[in-house]
Amino acid sequence: MAPPSTHWDLAVVGAGPAGAAAALGALRSDPGLRVALLDRADFPRDKACGDAVAPHALDLLAQVGVTGLVHDRTPVGRIRLGRGGLTAERRTARPAWVVPRRILDARLVDAAVAAGAHLLRHRVRELRQHTGAVVLDGEVSAAAVVGADGAHSAVRRSLGLPRGPMALALRGYAPVAPGRRGVQVIEFGTRHQPAYAWSFDRGDGLANVGYGEALGTGRTAPPRARLLERLEALLPGAAEGGRHWVGHHLPLSTARWRPPAGPVLLAGDAAGLVNPLTGEGIYYAVATGIAAGRAAAAALRDGRPGRAGERYARATGRILLPHLRHTALAARLARGRRTVEAALRASAADQRVFDDLVELGLAQGRLTPALAFGLGRALAASARPTGRIREPV
Repeated sequence: MAPPSTHWDLAVVGAGPAGAAAALGALRSDPGLRVALLDRADFPRDKACGDAVAPHALDLLAQVGVTGLVHDRTPVGRIRLGRGGLTAERRTARPAWVVPRRILDARLVDAAVAAGAHLLRHRVRELRQHTGAVVLDGEVSAAAVVGADGAHSAVRRSLGLPRGPMALALRGYAPVAPGRRGVQVIEFGTRHQPAYAWSFDRGDGLANVGYGEALGTGRTAPPRARLLERLEALLPGAAEGGRHWVGHHLPLSTARWRPPAGPVLLAGDAAGLVNPLTGEGIYYAVATGIAAGRAAAAALRDGRPGRAGERYARATGRILLPHLRHTALAARLARGRRTVEAALRASAADQRVFDDLVELGLAQGRLTPALAFGLGRALAASARPTGRIREPV
């Protein structure tokens, strides 16, 4: 714990991917900054997540000097999408990696510390803004702060910002079921929408398996037993032998995302940035974390930390806003059974449609002309064959 007299240039609350990326972005911009990276846990530690790391996140991390992050992990180059017996499976344009957060987060924290960040164990509960400083719990002060403390962010709460739409997911680790090796499997629900079960092969004999669904307004979160039942119904046998079950909330992004002004920035889950189509959040965490760190460093360099929020809004607007509008629209469309099934048929028939759909769920993708045309053609088709559809071998 830093003594009350310690003042930092930048304090980052939360040392997950968003927080570590924020520290890396700031220190890459100005290695002389005094950066505190605060987290309530010691590392390595587990974190509930699907563990899928898109190559786009690795591209961004390479820009701040982090390479070789997944050098000892097995790439996964296929994705299988299904619903009610209809399946589309293809190779992806670039492979992804399934890395347990216990490993991924610890490596990112190590990279941030190696870059010059100071890792402090401290659970932040309160934030107060004063002239020239932001004070955390009356003990740690900084000129600027990045809140990267997850779905139930204390920093966001201290800013008085409302919480947006949420989803609930349950994750565990189980032996890879036959027929699901070397592939990321997503099976969309047939009753609760949007919802899906997943099985992501880690490459070491185990898979990250789970089930998640959006929580409607006023709707009670289903218990763990019910979530496991829905996982088994969609992916029979996926949970057999499963351990380390953990539930977690996902703050879903919307088309109206706007970061606050001032010296306090939000990144990743704390900013309400989880893809509403897929539940993917690591890319958003890395992208917004790096952008927040860079914005804070630039504002500090100019001697105007209070303008960090404006810089961050401009940077993230260019990166995210068009994409968030498209994912919000796609998520609304995906509530319809016919739309989901049409997307699967179009993806099975055309590699371009498949690639664009995957991109929309992973990183900066949009509703491209190829995707819109393929979807419209599939919706208009009079014959809708059922069964397993795969690309030619």
